[in-house]
Amino acid sequence: MDEEEIKYFVRIRNTDLDGTKAVHIALTGLKGVGAHTSRTISRLAEVNPHATLGKLDDESVERIANAVDAYTSSVPSWMVNRPKDIYTGESKHLLGNDLTMMFEEDVNRMRKIRCYRGIRHETGQKVRGQRTKSTGRTGTTVGVKRKKS
Repeated sequence: MDEEEIKYFVRIRNTDLDGTKAVHIALTGLKGVGAHTSRTISRLAEVNPHATLGKLDDESVERIANAVDAYTSSVPSWMVNRPKDIYTGESKHLLGNDLTMMFEEDVNRMRKIRCYRGIRHETGQKVRGQRTKSTGRTGTTVGVKRKKS
């Protein structure tokens, strides 16, 4: 390709990625792909992670798309974002809408079984053990309580 020709949008897994960025940075635009995962994907696709995504030829983009699809089977189970699925027991790496849907399903399951985390999600309170005395206040709870004299 010429220096002038650049694809500003590269479509991978129903997501438009920024073609002006480096491959390892542009891949983080996929939901479920972070910095470490994007570098691993570029290594699996045998593409330079510092190359500009929009300047790559179609074959390289296709290799990246195939590496994204085959990521779960190519890496050990500790590198995926869902190491043991609750229903099937297998390890998966969820991307895009699948990740969003599975998260909502997990939260709904916690609400349904009435576990502590599910109740915290329901009431809109902090879930992961943070302090709530002074932070996370909404509504009329903000303010200092005074003793009546």
